[in-house]
Amino acid sequence: MTEVVDSDELLRRIQRARACAVEEERRWRDRHATLGATDPDAAREAAVRVMTYEAVLRVLDEVLTPGIHAEQG
Repeated sequence: MTEVVDSDELLRRIQRARACAVEEERRWRDRHATLGATDPDAAREAAVRVMTYEAVLRVLDEVLTPGIHAEQG
């Protein structure tokens, strides 16, 4: 079944998704810093996840505020 949502609800959902991505990026960044030299494989995986969440944030920022990264580039 398809749920129909209005633009305000869609915006709220995107903003919640962005907030979640910010928290996950922070969590993986902290994990990467904690692991450091003690577990290089896990630190590498954490670094990849940080980059993944950075990409997700760039996309969501572009959806929420078009052109935001073009100005920073």
